[in-house]
Amino acid sequence: MNAVSAPLALLAELTHRCPLSCAYCSNPLQLAQVASELDTESWARVFREAAELGCLQLHLSGGEPLLRRDLVPLVEAAVEAGLYTNLITAAVTLDAKRIAALREAGLDHVQISVQDAEAGRADAQAGFPGGHVRKLAAAALVREAGLPLTINAVVHRRNLPSLPGLIALAEAAGAERLEVAHVQYYGWALANRDALLPDRAMLDRATEQVEAARARLGGRMVIDYVVPDYHATRPKPCMGGWGRRFIVVNPAGRVLPCHAAESLPGLDFPNVRETSLAEAWMGSDAFNRFRGTGWMPAPCRGCALAEADWGGCRCQAYALTGEIDATDPACSLSPHHGVLADARAGAGDDAPLVHRAQAR
Repeated sequence: MNAVSAPLALLAELTHRCPLSCAYCSNPLQLAQVASELDTESWARVFREAAELGCLQLHLSGGEPLLRRDLVPLVEAAVEAGLYTNLITAAVTLDAKRIAALREAGLDHVQISVQDAEAGRADAQAGFPGGHVRKLAAAALVREAGLPLTINAVVHRRNLPSLPGLIALAEAAGAERLEVAHVQYYGWALANRDALLPDRAMLDRATEQVEAARARLGGRMVIDYVVPDYHATRPKPCMGGWGRRFIVVNPAGRVLPCHAAESLPGLDFPNVRETSLAEAWMGSDAFNRFRGTGWMPAPCRGCALAEADWGGCRCQAYALTGEIDATDPACSLSPHHGVLADARAGAGDDAPLVHRAQAR
């Protein structure tokens, strides 16, 4: 595997604990327990190994990373290793003292998630009364601390009417970047797909609103836009391709090519408690399983786009077909493409919504 390049970024899932209970959470249905979480020194070693491997960026995520009492020492360890640090947070527990300590430790960037533009609807979606007001206050603290701010808005059937308000919220907060990310259907989101999946008219309207905002805000705020595969005819190169750009370490130390990869049966993912990050990235059977194009079945094999989309998403293919090496049904050439039409037909406003369970 001499052709394997270094990953661009490490996503460190510090914990699965979270004060919110979002129904679209992409974490696994079986959440890692507190007792299984890596300790401070183990994470510091992982950060050093990530930098030695060639990673440039570190995304500190969860769950809610602010629930780690050692978050400041972890940021210090990452900065010492030479990594650019981005805190991905719900921010409902972020106060002035904590942001000052993180800034002093060397934190480079903060990304705050919001659920809606209106407080009542946002709090209902997050399952955290008063959370929206706290998020806006936290965003102001981030800007006062001189840190770059990204607002992340995960959008779906139940909050897409609020998209113009979400764009205005990010603009008012002084965000340099807004991520408008349609729900991707893994974990809890897959369990709630019927309640969350928008119809085509809603998707097209959202796309028009994003493009209009991009034209208006060009040079002031970048807007990233991620659409749901369930309306696609070609798959995305998920995470830039399996084992190509991103490496994930979950709270218990499991090394993964993406946050949802543990859902795939028959793959033995290494653990940083037993192996180095470089050995996991370069040499593990699980990481090498879907690299390149040799594993691909028809119609992917020989397709002109095989080295553009890298076969799409393995987790989505498995969730929709029960086969880990199936052509991603997002591709119109897939023999399973019809399952997406079935899913769209099953979505509706009356579908029940189940909120995310809590890790203990």
